[in-house]
Amino acid sequence: MNKQSLENWLDASWMIRAFVGSIAVYLLVAVVLGFIWSDEPEPFSVTNVTADYAEQEQQSVVTGYTTSITLMKVAETLLQKSGGYLTNDILPPGLWLDNIPHWEYGVLVQVRDLSRALRKDFSRSQSQSTENLDLAVAEPQFHFDNNSWALPDSEGEYQRGIDKLASYAHDLADNQQSAQFFARADNLRQWLKDVETRLGSLSQRLSASVGQKRINIDLAGNTANHQSTENDDEFVAKTPWTEIDDVFYEARGTTWALMHFLKAVEVDFADILHKKNALVSVKQIVRELEATQEEIWSPVILNGSGFGLTANHSLVMASYIARANAAIIDLRRLLSEG
Repeated sequence: MNKQSLENWLDASWMIRAFVGSIAVYLLVAVVLGFIWSDEPEPFSVTNVTADYAEQEQQSVVTGYTTSITLMKVAETLLQKSGGYLTNDILPPGLWLDNIPHWEYGVLVQVRDLSRALRKDFSRSQSQSTENLDLAVAEPQFHFDNNSWALPDSEGEYQRGIDKLASYAHDLADNQQSAQFFARADNLRQWLKDVETRLGSLSQRLSASVGQKRINIDLAGNTANHQSTENDDEFVAKTPWTEIDDVFYEARGTTWALMHFLKAVEVDFADILHKKNALVSVKQIVRELEATQEEIWSPVILNGSGFGLTANHSLVMASYIARANAAIIDLRRLLSEG
């Protein structure tokens, strides 16, 4: 090997080692960031966030303002938490992470539901009234594909929705007639109906972590009921083991967002809740949802068999959610009474 060949070989060898070393450093940094980004955001004080925002923007806290700002803050948390929005990441460490993207989806579903309720119920006096233009833009923005990373990206679309919520809140505080928030019992009952169905579904999916033999009650109540496709009279519902932690973290995200929204409801619907003697019911629901946010001490989501030797985190979560859902059903009944 002549001198020139040796020098070329050394240069190529150095470049290969440098490349391999760079990849190794990148992967090491990605692993560390992965652990940091896997921490769920802490709960925040709804009243403090609302007061701080109102002071910053020099706005008044009027009826509906707390709910609007809380919805904004929850949506912003998706984009501004540690690691930002991870669901649509295409590179490590975001690509490797699984739990937080499902947490994000749980939060996003609640943001979508409340933004829809804000557009079609809370901001309108009756079915024939004109909808608010800002909310008419904000609601579909939050329904944009949650896994799009470019052209356009999910974060940009959600940020546009947040900006329109801010515009709506600003008009509320300025007493603009085009921006209204009607704190009525029927409006609240309508949104709680959506919450009830979401929690009911989550409770069933969490309970299926151990496998359950269930009776088909889809058509119960009337012999004239029928459906498009017949199902078996009995079936086994069981969540695949690869999806157990996915459902669990989706439930954690759902309850995290809902906990804040109900605290905002306590403020904006205070008069209605006092009149119906229903404030204690809301507080009980919040208490159950707060319990779902307790620290998880196990490094993995355990899936013991019901009464077995090991814990089953999904069943514990299902228990809290089922109790919260039962309280929501009672709350809706109270709100419907005169």
